[in-house]
Amino acid sequence: MLFLQLKGKRRATVANEDTLLIKNVKVFVEKEVIENGYLVAEQGKITEIGHMNQLKNKKISIATSIDGNGLNAVPGFIDGHIHGANGADVMDATPEALETMASALPKEGTTSFLATTITQSKDNIHRALANVASYQNKPAQAEIIGIHLEGPFIEESKAGAQPKEHILTPEVEQFENWQRISGNMIKTITMAPEKDEDGALTRYLANQGINVSAGHTAATIADMRKAVEHGVKQVTHLCNAMSPIHHRDIGVVGAALTLEELKSELIADKIHVSPEMIEFIYQNIGSERLLLITDALRAKCLKPGTYDLGGQEATVTEDRAMLSDGTLAGSILKMNQGAKNMMETTDATLQDIITMTAVNPAKQINMYERKGSLAPGKDADILLVEDDVSVKYSFCRGELAYEEANNSGN
Repeated sequence: MLFLQLKGKRRATVANEDTLLIKNVKVFVEKEVIENGYLVAEQGKITEIGHMNQLKNKKISIATSIDGNGLNAVPGFIDGHIHGANGADVMDATPEALETMASALPKEGTTSFLATTITQSKDNIHRALANVASYQNKPAQAEIIGIHLEGPFIEESKAGAQPKEHILTPEVEQFENWQRISGNMIKTITMAPEKDEDGALTRYLANQGINVSAGHTAATIADMRKAVEHGVKQVTHLCNAMSPIHHRDIGVVGAALTLEELKSELIADKIHVSPEMIEFIYQNIGSERLLLITDALRAKCLKPGTYDLGGQEATVTEDRAMLSDGTLAGSILKMNQGAKNMMETTDATLQDIITMTAVNPAKQINMYERKGSLAPGKDADILLVEDDVSVKYSFCRGELAYEEANNSGN
């Protein structure tokens, strides 16, 4: 067996090119932390996790061996709400756009994501859904595991950056058509539950196992209680584009804080939600009911400038994206930075970050048997990170997708 020694790692060439060994890492498994452990992955799946003292007596034929030198091994991030990155957007409706996103995201620790649409014409949504349905995920790239249909069944007064002219009344038939076009890839839908007055669409979606999220909504607390009964179980980008807390009606924000059936997305960029509000939210509902997202648009990873967002111009500065009227238009946030922001503004631990970036997102879309934790049999979506969540290595289904340059001596 021939090894090539590089700083902090060894590579080996053997017959089985699909076997990966990661050793000398602190492994965060589902119910414990292995302080000095190792992981083995074969053909894209985790096959073994254990203590280093167990590895000494084993003979493992490996293609790639990486010495983590005490880094933390955690499950890959799942971004359940992202429109674009690195100049590409889901609404471009091209395979090249999706591949651009999938190539860029592992650098920030995202190993899988929901390709997210925006309120647009029926034809444009149709093309975007069909494009995702036909897309083939590539090795060593983030995996598209479904679609987040954001709109068009939303409340006009809370449209935010969603084009108002394309808002539609909720209809089961229209959703069924889009789901057929998507190849049953729609896993989450953001809608204004009060617009679904009799709850027919919400009940249908819940019965189909779709994650129904209240967003771009002016719902009252009474509306939200009814919506939860019908099957709503999530709130989209908490505090943004929704009815706030008022002392006579606590609205959607109050519902998110008080109704235990609800989990909430959070854009932790300290812009969409202030640091003080992030801390307040976390103190009240903790990591068990939060999902960190980016809601990023195509300008993420690019220089400041003017970019397209669903047919609208969005001006991007060093830290935010806005429409001409000052409305926030998605974000340019990276997932690892959102995680860092949570640790800086709250008492969230690395285990809490795992819950918000991997466990909860996987469970919300019924994919926890494949994603969201490090366990034998699950996809080998693995990150090696510092204690502050700085990403050093990203593995997508057992393939090295990102490696920080100074890890290899480059």
